[in-house]
Amino acid sequence: MKIIGRLQEQQELRQCYESGKPEFVAVYGRRRIGKTFLVRQYFNDNFDFYTTGMFGASRVEQTTLFCNQLNKYSKGSYPMVDNWFAAFDLLKNYLSALKKKRILVFIDELPWLDSAKSRFLRALELFWNSWGCMQPRLMLVVCGSATTWMTSKLIGDKGGLHNRLTRSIYLAPFTLGECEQYIDELGVRFNRYEQVENYMIMGGVPYYLSLLKKNLSLSQNIDSLFFSKSAPLAREWDLLFKSLFADSQVYIKVIEAIGNKRKGLTLAEIKKELKMGDGGGLSLVLNNLCQCDFVTKYYPFGKKNRGAIYQLTDPYTLFYLAFLHNRNITDEHLWSNSIDTPARLAWSGYSFEQVCLHHIQQIKKKLGISGILTQVSSWNNVEDDHREQIDLVIDRQDQVINLCEMKYSRAQYALTKQYVSHLNERLEAFRRVTGTTKALHLTMITTYGLKQNKYSGMIQSEVTMSDLFG
Repeated sequence: MKIIGRLQEQQELRQCYESGKPEFVAVYGRRRIGKTFLVRQYFNDNFDFYTTGMFGASRVEQTTLFCNQLNKYSKGSYPMVDNWFAAFDLLKNYLSALKKKRILVFIDELPWLDSAKSRFLRALELFWNSWGCMQPRLMLVVCGSATTWMTSKLIGDKGGLHNRLTRSIYLAPFTLGECEQYIDELGVRFNRYEQVENYMIMGGVPYYLSLLKKNLSLSQNIDSLFFSKSAPLAREWDLLFKSLFADSQVYIKVIEAIGNKRKGLTLAEIKKELKMGDGGGLSLVLNNLCQCDFVTKYYPFGKKNRGAIYQLTDPYTLFYLAFLHNRNITDEHLWSNSIDTPARLAWSGYSFEQVCLHHIQQIKKKLGISGILTQVSSWNNVEDDHREQIDLVIDRQDQVINLCEMKYSRAQYALTKQYVSHLNERLEAFRRVTGTTKALHLTMITTYGLKQNKYSGMIQSEVTMSDLFG
């Protein structure tokens, strides 16, 4: 299959390959996001050396694979060694003998090679600092799903590898438009409403999408992938966090706490919820969850550097917590049988909001403000007797603020007198409490747009789900 999207990432790989300088490139991102696929497809597997780490393997097992791969690529008979300093010495000897304009080395799942007491990182450091960084022909590409290891021990290393990386490339989940391209390549035919619902469940994780079967409807696919006896994406939950984080249970507890409060929680509220102290451990966990796209950190309107709120925004995790976590599922057709149930309606409204928040750039494009400096936030009014909340506030440099309301429905959304009155009350409350003098534009983000009636003209701007594919 061809590479879908990833245009910026491909450009960066090309620039490094053609630079004529020694390059040490790290590609990182969450499990199943397509890091290995991108590197292997882009370079068409034309590596001078390739190896991969094995999850949970010992130093001896890892070095044995490394040496076997070295003999495979060199067509030689290098000895088996059981320490990383000797292993990288052998690699250096092999690469030094190559007569090529560009030497390409790819080491996949790098964090898994760093087993306990293996001294792998120190050996890699010595290999690069004493030899690799002086080889203008060498391009070393490394990948890793354990994002915290990649960011703290490699990209953010304060020791011998500090500032040694020449490029770090973060692979984010697909956008809706990229998901649509990928699903089309698979031969799966969903309309855009189904595409959005699919994104609300799987997010933009390519591997999850690759499991879709073209002979099944969307509901049948979800039943098969999440609720059948051998459902692969129901079992993915534990593997996902174990592969990313060393202390996965702590991360899951934080995820559960934030997931129980849809509006999100402040750091102080999370500490109280989990009965944790004031140490920096929780802040590090939250930072790692943000880096892996599970949690989004944002500041309420008017509070640029204080009162940060952490909100669970990863679609797969939201879906799993809502329908599978700590539940004994007996209905293998639960998704097909749950249409219009209260639980599904509540989930779908909130999840559509998260899809919109994942596509701010597409929303701005539709509003014609792509080139205007903006700040995105939410707003909660706790000063008045009646609590008001606006989940998406786009504060624009051109003296306009878009107050966005997001509605998920199977047809055009019909505004009523009562609802429009409620929106106007919210608008006035926003102006009164914030004291803003900017123009306030009511913006509706819906699936199929607004049904034209005598109230629809009171909305300044509209965005539909098709605009999110832009």
